[in-house]
Amino acid sequence: MMNGSTGSPGNHVNGKQVQSVDPPGLSSFNSGPRHRPLTVLRRCRGVLCLVIMPVTACMMMVYLAPMTTFVVRLFSVHYSRKWTCFLFGMWLAMFPFLFEKINRTRFVFSGEKVPPKECVLLFANHRTEVDWMYLWDLALRKGRLQSIKYILKKSLMKLPIFNWAFHIIEFIPVERNWEVDEPLIRRRLSELKNPKDPLWLAVFPEGTDYTEKKCIKSQEYAAEHGLPILKNVLLPKIKGFNCCLQELRSNLDAVYDITIAYKHRLPTFMDNVYGVDPSEVHVHTKIIQVSDIPTAEDEVSDWLTERFRLKDELLSDFSTRGHFPNEGTEEELPTLKCVANFAAVMGMTGVFIYLTLFSSVWFRVFAACSASFLTFATLYSVHAPQIVCLPEAGVHAKKA
Repeated sequence: MMNGSTGSPGNHVNGKQVQSVDPPGLSSFNSGPRHRPLTVLRRCRGVLCLVIMPVTACMMMVYLAPMTTFVVRLFSVHYSRKWTCFLFGMWLAMFPFLFEKINRTRFVFSGEKVPPKECVLLFANHRTEVDWMYLWDLALRKGRLQSIKYILKKSLMKLPIFNWAFHIIEFIPVERNWEVDEPLIRRRLSELKNPKDPLWLAVFPEGTDYTEKKCIKSQEYAAEHGLPILKNVLLPKIKGFNCCLQELRSNLDAVYDITIAYKHRLPTFMDNVYGVDPSEVHVHTKIIQVSDIPTAEDEVSDWLTERFRLKDELLSDFSTRGHFPNEGTEEELPTLKCVANFAAVMGMTGVFIYLTLFSSVWFRVFAACSASFLTFATLYSVHAPQIVCLPEAGVHAKKA
């Protein structure tokens, strides 16, 4: 679960009872039948998936990350990020391949057509534990999969292997304590402002995934403070979003308002692993020019609340009609390219496993040292500094 904000109005509920309406279709989403039956074959495929994903990630990071995140970074932070993100994008592209080509989940994009290769801040509703993964399907189509970054709960940095990835890709872990999180977010975002380094920063201003209980608390708070009573989303939390907007405003091409909805049943992570759900993922995009967003925090708060009120209406319409307006803004993923990428990742992983298990003992020594380096760097949040200034890097910096 990726959370894009800290500091929550929803945390200050005094328990006062208000009249509340259940979100349309929520009960049917939670209790509806799976799109596909969970057969023995699907269970076996799910286990294989749970093996392939961490093993490929581990082997690629152990053998390649020390070079791209340490050696190259000593000479150029830009090229270090470029090569690291390229390799990360190769691995991450296996998930859209799993979702769309293997699971046969139908992705329906609607709203406005997203231009390729922009630098953007995007915010989305947080309906389930896997919303953040479906942003990868849009990012891959726009050539920005390798550039997507999240603000995430610090507890996720305890996940073995994947915490290495979160660190080297420069995701921002937060503790949900604004006094601690604000300087960290500002410092980390200031390091991502190089115009040569593309960026898709994704935040979830609700701060947590949607549940009926959380919705009732959000409605209580809204009733007490004269805010819109929302049925399909929670009231957004302003501090984290506003901090990101302030820090990146001069670098952004646009802000994307993303609304995600599902047909028939809300999916879980294991539903995707087994390929039983979801049947359809609907992604609606509204492109907002940065100049149209106010600068004062109070005004940004009102603006963001209004955007979530419109999201709530959009999701209510989706529950009635079964689709968002203006569908068909994106093309299908090319199957051949997806298969070629999967083959490349599996091929590299096979070579690295062979070197580790069946080749010289020095490869095992290297793998052990590399894993130790990644563990240390992640634990203490260490990034190598650039100590050599390349002449061409200085020229590009002056031009920028």
